[in-house]
Amino acid sequence: MPIHRELLRHATESPEKPAVVIDGHSLSYHEVYSRAGAIYRFIQALPRSNGRSFDLPGVEKLVAVSLGNHIGFAEYFIAATALANACAVIDPMMPEATIERIVERLAPDALVVDDAASASAEIGRRLGVPVTVAGAEPFDLAATGDDMPVDAEGIFLIGFTSGTTAEPKAYYRSREQWRRSLDRGRLVFELQDAPSTLCPGALAHGLALYALVEALDAGATFHSIGKWDAGAVARILSSEKIERLVAVPTHIAGIARAWSEPMESLRDVLTAGAKLNLNEVQSMRRLFPKARIREYYGASEIGFMTVSTLVGGATDFPIDRVGRAYPGVEISIRDPEENDVGTDVPGTIFVNSDLIADGYLWGDDGQAFRVTPAGATVGDLGEIDANGMLRVIGRAGGMMISAGNNVYPAEVESALKTCRGVEDAVVFGRPDPYYGQSIVAVVSGEAMDAKMLAEHCAGRLARFKIPRQFYHIGAWPMTSSGKIARGQVEASVISGDGLVLRLSA
Repeated sequence: MPIHRELLRHATESPEKPAVVIDGHSLSYHEVYSRAGAIYRFIQALPRSNGRSFDLPGVEKLVAVSLGNHIGFAEYFIAATALANACAVIDPMMPEATIERIVERLAPDALVVDDAASASAEIGRRLGVPVTVAGAEPFDLAATGDDMPVDAEGIFLIGFTSGTTAEPKAYYRSREQWRRSLDRGRLVFELQDAPSTLCPGALAHGLALYALVEALDAGATFHSIGKWDAGAVARILSSEKIERLVAVPTHIAGIARAWSEPMESLRDVLTAGAKLNLNEVQSMRRLFPKARIREYYGASEIGFMTVSTLVGGATDFPIDRVGRAYPGVEISIRDPEENDVGTDVPGTIFVNSDLIADGYLWGDDGQAFRVTPAGATVGDLGEIDANGMLRVIGRAGGMMISAGNNVYPAEVESALKTCRGVEDAVVFGRPDPYYGQSIVAVVSGEAMDAKMLAEHCAGRLARFKIPRQFYHIGAWPMTSSGKIARGQVEASVISGDGLVLRLSA
């Protein structure tokens, strides 16, 4: 991990301060660092695998961690990224077949799991990979020895992100990239006084993993929860007087539904993963009356792109913008020939920065993350105004063509989310013999009148962008990263399985 030197300092200067708290279990900075040291020595003694089919330059040992939000996640991640080692973080909630393909291709030197009977553990044993169960270690976690190395360069993290196929793409990152990001973030997000931080997302995903590393780098206490429960998260925020919340909008909406009393200890709320809408911001304002509400726009492969303050800053950004470029990042909007189109013209978002991932171990389909002489892009479309504020329109691959017109789901969803009674919305296209694609919207909340929804859209969108069918859903199916499982929603509309209800005018 890129912060071993800072961890050693915190463990020396504030040894008893809680570093990680999950489901009431707490580990101090001294415990996290010393236990990670014991794990590191165990890893170093393991034989190296000879089954990898790809090269990881400079990496001595590769450890795969499939732990979920386990209290031992931090210490294993720290140990697995010391020296010139690297860690592959696998979501245990992935389909078993996907986990098996990943482990087989990685051929790690060790696989860390939370349960000896878990699917990941069985897969590791079947493939001949040494399996370690966190909490039932075959070595002494209290054993002392030399400190872990604090100086290392090169690859330290392998992560997985969705692509144009069902197979996750494996990207890798270097310590240098994250050091630069953390150094800038400490100032951008004002973490110098180490605010207590809660992130309820899955540690196997970028948002929560970065929030954990960011908190440990700052010497803060990081709180999380083993399994998502809006009421439990709200109680932690209130009882522990958490100062900083990092979450996706759907998590925050759940917290708002589960808790009505204002939480005045929150000084900062940071969201990512989806654009906040006006209803969500107003709800957050009621729940967190003293908090600065911020959001950032980024991608696993590119890192931070923009950051904005929607409420509580010296300058509050327009609700339909995702902010200005993150420090050290340059953003341009380009046409299909990669020419810069300037301001107030839609195009593909390109980024030049020193925070961009090294590339993929596998899964590079050429349809999303690309690096060209113009910069890097994940295919998102947007436009930038004269003040340098970016508006994200949507992903090119998600574009619908209705009656010959290009329509982006994100734009229609944003319009629907400003409608009274709409909590969230998903928009997609279905084949239509006349229009090519007919626009379909699924909404949650109290809004149940298709005519009212269409009229609301008519006041904000061109006529060809107004959905022709509206459905209502009581509870969204969610991915393990806290996002709406859009494919499952679309499948429910097509199959008529009862998850959604067709609305009439």
